[in-house]
Parts: sequence; structure tokens; C-alpha cells
Amino acid sequence: MRVIPVTWHGDSILRVQPNDLWVRLEDMTSENPPSPPPDEQRAGAVGLSVVVPAYNEEDRLAPSLKTIRAHLDGEGTETWELIVVDDGSTDGTADVVRAAAAEDPRIRLLGSPANRGKGHAVRIGVLASHGRRVLVTDADLATPMSELPLLSAGLDAGAAAAVGSRALPGSRIGIRQHALREALGRAGAGVIRAVAAPGVRDSQCGFKLFEGERARTAFAASRLNGWAFDVEILRFFRKRGWAVAEVPVRWDHRPGSKVRPPAYAAVLGDLVRLRIRAVHPAGPAVAGLYLLIALFLYAGLWAAPNAAYLVDSASDQQQWEWFFAVTADNVAHLRDPFFTDLQNHPYGVNLMANTTMMGVSVPLAPLTLTLGPHVTWAVVLTGGTALTAWTWYRLLAKRLVRSRWAAALGGGFCAFAPPMVSHGTAHPNFAVLFVIPLIIERALRLCEGRRVRRDGVILGLLLVYQVFLGEEVLLLAATGLLLFAFGYAVFAPGAARAAAGPLLRGLAVAAPVAAVLLAVPLYRQFFGAQSYHSVLHGSVGNHPFALLEFATRSLAGDARVAASLSLNRTEENAFFGWPLIVLAVFLVVRMRDRPLVRALGFTALAAAVLSLGRDIPVLGTTHTLPGPWRVVGEMPLFESVIESRTAMICAPALGILLALACDRALNSRPRGERERGRRLAAWAAGAAALVPLLPTPYPTVERAPVPAFVADGHWRDHVRPGRTLVPVPVPDPGHVTALDWQARADFGFALPGGYFNGPDGPDRRGIYGPVPTPTAELLKKVNETGRAADVDDRTRRAFGRDLAAWRADAIVLPPQDKQDKGEPLRETVERLTGRKPQRVGGVWVWDVRDGV
Repeated sequence: MRVIPVTWHGDSILRVQPNDLWVRLEDMTSENPPSPPPDEQRAGAVGLSVVVPAYNEEDRLAPSLKTIRAHLDGEGTETWELIVVDDGSTDGTADVVRAAAAEDPRIRLLGSPANRGKGHAVRIGVLASHGRRVLVTDADLATPMSELPLLSAGLDAGAAAAVGSRALPGSRIGIRQHALREALGRAGAGVIRAVAAPGVRDSQCGFKLFEGERARTAFAASRLNGWAFDVEILRFFRKRGWAVAEVPVRWDHRPGSKVRPPAYAAVLGDLVRLRIRAVHPAGPAVAGLYLLIALFLYAGLWAAPNAAYLVDSASDQQQWEWFFAVTADNVAHLRDPFFTDLQNHPYGVNLMANTTMMGVSVPLAPLTLTLGPHVTWAVVLTGGTALTAWTWYRLLAKRLVRSRWAAALGGGFCAFAPPMVSHGTAHPNFAVLFVIPLIIERALRLCEGRRVRRDGVILGLLLVYQVFLGEEVLLLAATGLLLFAFGYAVFAPGAARAAAGPLLRGLAVAAPVAAVLLAVPLYRQFFGAQSYHSVLHGSVGNHPFALLEFATRSLAGDARVAASLSLNRTEENAFFGWPLIVLAVFLVVRMRDRPLVRALGFTALAAAVLSLGRDIPVLGTTHTLPGPWRVVGEMPLFESVIESRTAMICAPALGILLALACDRALNSRPRGERERGRRLAAWAAGAAALVPLLPTPYPTVERAPVPAFVADGHWRDHVRPGRTLVPVPVPDPGHVTALDWQARADFGFALPGGYFNGPDGPDRRGIYGPVPTPTAELLKKVNETGRAADVDDRTRRAFGRDLAAWRADAIVLPPQDKQDKGEPLRETVERLTGRKPQRVGGVWVWDVRDGV
């Protein structure tokens, strides 16, 4: 690094040029400015520079300067200079320095006509220094000069900076501060560690020794003028990879501190500005791009959030909106967050055992209460998907690739791959995955073994939060990480062994943290009211061709082909397209020199094979082979997993692989015309693999309007508090319109049946929807066949028992989409009740408060 000699222009500007970076320091004056400085005063020619910022220090500066001189001369420091920067003092501080400089020319006075802050003063002094080492110390010498050898030993051991600390074992504090000031100091230190200077226990002790050249480089790049300047400098050192040693020192409180209570708020403001400036310019641009993509996909939903319904979501959109609404209602009325009897009355629904995503539904409760659950649904899908892409981007940019645009490509694929787009129409718990990259990043930190306890605690908290977003996704993520860890251990055993110890220690910390915080919620989920132990889906593995074809909502997708290879449009869990599969194989072979790439390839392959299910078809025959899911599916927790979903693990594996390949291409220059031709062909192959997978917007339809009977509040005349309204047909996973009524009525009435997961039978096997009842099954059959049911005394008695169990006050038949369905239903209910209905608010109403 080259430092241009200090030059003075009038009395206002000092220019210093480390690494060709010009820094302008305004409003500065100097006593006897060098022009130019003699050779022996060029940067690095002085052994030690001592920089003392001073503001109104007339009373204690003279003895401090005398002490510093005596120590430096007594220690035999070869050459030294003492620079005092007067930060716009209004007393005789400058005169004190002039008097000392008259006795010893090694003392220099720099000044600012106005008080600009300690950070500004220290910057002036450091940039004007010439020492091979630079000591910054406060004018009160709260840390005595006798502690300097301790800091020097830190630099001798290889550190680029050594900071005095009052927070380490071995620190000696003589005269203490006021208790309130100490408490504020400790709180501030905690905020600083969390926000800007992790690893440093005490960044604010005013006694620091720097390697001179690096100090001048750091201060030339600094911008903070206030008390938080230390944090900015230490952050600069950390980003450059320059070692910082924290050294326990002696410290005594000195009366007359310039730090007043408002200064703490100023420091916090500086930290916020520092954090904002640390954001890479590409970050906001990439985040904006992801948000635009998400808005493009959900444009139909945003066109009319209260009326638009995603075509592909079937009944799921209504279920999710109800979950968001009931969670907000529970928050507003301080009700049990893990249970409700508003559906499936009077038995209720175990909300913890259903995918209510309390991790977002609780924080967004004010939005739900203000604008309604339909808006929350749109916000969760749009914002959650974009945020997921951004956290993948952040992980890639921070850990795996140098090119920000390579990271943007990988992050976008991880969030907008065909399986995620498929689930994005109905299953936000499988599309809003922004915590998963944070979990992975924290696990990678643990592998480094630097701050195992702290990172273990944070990992435990992230795991807890993900449980409240989606447990099945966490299980799939853990499966993918285990596959990757196994592959990496095979391909890089030495690195894996080195990482295993700290990772396992961190997991040992994370596990009890998560266990304590999840003990009550998980107990309620697995052992509380309306809990169940598994949901059996049958064999739903992917067909091998599903990995090679295109999804319905991909640019090259064919809805009929996708339907023939998947459970439904919300479960198109593979569909990566054959061009991408071919490209992925080529990239793994091409970059096989990297264990990371081979481990990613193994992870994608293993996940794809698992997704084929218990029986893998032999192509071209009617035979099957036993799949590994026969073993995995019998393990605890996996019995409820839809095995085709394990193909979703391939999405981040392929996304990271694409980012690595793109990064290699962007950071290498082709040599010769032939190599440039190969590079062009590679980019063309990448485009050919990815363009067919581009997602297309989700289509929407207008939802059925809420009848005036509910919207205008007529229901209040027919349903008493704590009683139920019985829609016809009775709500189940195929009939969910009444859930919207209930939310629009602010949950003023309960409903029998509904759409949820609950127990069935003595073994409490999980099923979708309520346990079938005679009346619900009868009305469902009438609705499906379009023929009124014959009703006898036995049927009426069963009907009466069901009404009593439901605590029903009113039976409501809304308008049907087809008249030939409405008439048989009305006729059947008339036969059951033995009475004619009333026409109220656009629906038929039977009052059954007095029974039948």
C-alpha cells in the first residue's frame, strides 16, 4: 500500500490517498503544518504514533500528555509522535497542547473549528500519523499507558489490531462507574456484538493499538463521526480478514465523561447506518427482482384479493384463509392458540396438529384483523416466496459463490423451481421456506467451530421457528442435509471429520434449546385434544418420467401429461425437465474435482430415487423394483410423508449446482476463439435447460359471494352464542364455502365438520376432515347424486342425535351452482325436519333451536 504524503491546502482540507482512495476531511486546522514532511516523518518511518482525541480537556490533558511522554521515553520507544486532535473545544485545550509542543516537538496539535465527534477526531489523527504502529487512547488515560506492552504483545503475535477490554477474565477495574451507566454500557456492548462486531466482548474501551498501514487504510474508508467509530473500524478489519486480539487491561472510571444519555441513542443510530451501508448494492436489486417475479405469478390474486381464488388450490385456499383468520381471532381475544372448537364443533380442531403456520399467522394477525385473511393469504404467498429466494441468494453469496448474479440465479431456482411453484398455489408451508437457508448457514457456522455455543443456541431458535412454519418441510430438509453430509463425508473425509466435532457439539446445544421451547406445543400436538399419530396417504411415489417432464405451470408444461404423472396440480413434486437433468449430470462430471459438487450430485440423485416410492416401475415393462422408501417409510415421522415430496430436496441441490457453474463461468476468462465458442455453447445449454421451466402466472376465478344472510348479520336472529350453524352439505374437505362465511361473521357461530386433520377411531389414525356422521354422509350423497333421499324414522332419529351433538340452532342451504342440486337437498332437509324453511338473506333456513 502506498500513502501519499500529507499536504495542506489553506487550512481546510487534508487529503490522504491509501490504495488510490481519496478521503476529504473538511474543517481542519493544524499548528505548523508540514509541507511536505521530512523523509523521517513519512508513513512508517516513526515507530509509534499516539493519537489522543480531545474535547474540552483543559483540566486533565496536561498531566496526561506528561504521563504519555514519560512512559514512551522510559520504555525506550525508538521514535514516537504524539498527535492531539482538538475537536472544537471551547476551553483552553489547544493552549495546553501548544505549551506541551513547545517543550517537545514530537507533540503535534491538529484541530477542528467545530465539534464533529470523537470518530471524526480520531480519523484526523490516524490519517495524519506516520507510525508503524498507532495507539488510540482517551485523554483521561482511564487505561494507563503501562498496559501498552500487553497490546504490543498481541501485534507481535500476528494480530493487526489489539483492543483493550474490560469484559474478559483478567481485566482489572479499579474505580467503577455509576451502576446505571455500567448497565447501559453492557447493554450497548451486547447490541454492538449482535449487530456489527461479533466476537468482541468490549469494543468501546478507548485503548487500541493498530498496525499503522492497516489503521490508515481502515480510517480512510470510515464514515462514522460519533462514538460508534470503533465498531466501524473493527468491522472493516474483520471483513478484510485482519486478526484482532482482545486483551484484558486495567481500567478506572474518570470523572468528567463526555458520554451523556443521548449519546447511547446516537450510537444506536450509527450502528443502524453502519448495517445499512454494509448491504451489498446487488442485494436490494436482487430482492426487488424476486418480488417482481412473485407479483407476476400472483397478479391475478392481487387484482382482487377479497374476491380472487386460485384455480389450482381446490379447497386449500379457503382452509388456509380460515387458519389465518382463526389465529388472528385467537390473538385478539387471548384464546388458546393450539386449539379451537369453531370447526368440528363440539369436538374441535387441534391447531398445532394442523399446518396453521403460526410463525407467520401470529405476526400477521394485525394485518388479518385489519384487511382480512384474503389479503394475508396473498401477502404470505407473495412475500414469503420472494423472501425464500432472497435467503437462498444470501446463503449462496455469503458462503459458496463470488458472483452476486450467480447467487441470484441459484436463489431464484431454489424458490421458483417447478415443485415450489406447484405448492405455491395451495401449500405455503412448502413454498415459504425462508428459514431453511438460515438453518443451513448456521450449521455451516457450527462446522467452523468458532462460536459453537452461540451458534448452537441460534440454530435451536431457528429450528423452533421452522416448526411453527412447517414440520414436514423441516423433516425433508433434515433428510436432504443428512444425504449431503453422507456424500461429503465420502468425497472429502478429512474436511468432514474436522467439521463433525464442532457440528455435533453445536447440535448438542441446539437440541435442548429447541426441546424446552417446543415441549408444550409438541405435547399438545401429539397428546392433546383431537391429536392423531399419523396420516396414511397410500403409495404416491413419483413415476420416473415425472423427473423428466415439465410441470403444469412451467412455460413448456402440458397439463394433461403432468396430470397423468402426479397426484394433483398441488403435488407436482418433480418435473425438472429432461434438459435440466442432462445439464446437471454434465455439470457434476465437469466440476467433479470439487467434493461439494459431487456431494450435491449424490444428494439430488438419492432424493430423486427416494421420491419414486415403495415400488419403482421398470420402464417398458409391467414389473417394479423395491424402492428404498420401503425402509424409510417405516421410520417414525416418515409414515405421514408423501414420498413424492422428497423430490423437492433436488431443487436446492440443483440450484446450488447451477450457481456454482455460473460462478465458475463468470470468474474465468476464455482463452482463444475455440474456448469462447465453448463458453457460448455452455450459456446456450443453460438457457435451454432453464427457459422451459420458467413459471407462468397462477390463474384465478371469482369466488362465490357470501350470502346476505351472513354478510348482513341475519344469522344473529337464528343462532345463539355458543351454538352452531349447520350448512348443507355439512362442511368437509370438498365443501368449504361455509368457512368463509364464518370468518366474515367474525366467528360469531361454530360449524360442525370442516376441513382439517383429525383423529378417527380408537387407534386415532389421522384423516382429512371430520369423522363421518349419518346426517353428513346422507346430505353428501344427495349432493353427489342429485336425488333426494328417502327418510324413515331411523334416519330421523340419527338426524336428531347429530343435531343434538352439534348443538345446532339453524340449518342453512345456500344457493347451489346447479339448481338440480339445490332442490333435492332442500327436499331432503324438509323430510328430515318435517317442516318448511324460511327464505332469509338469499338462503333457506330451518330453525331447529327446539329440536326436530
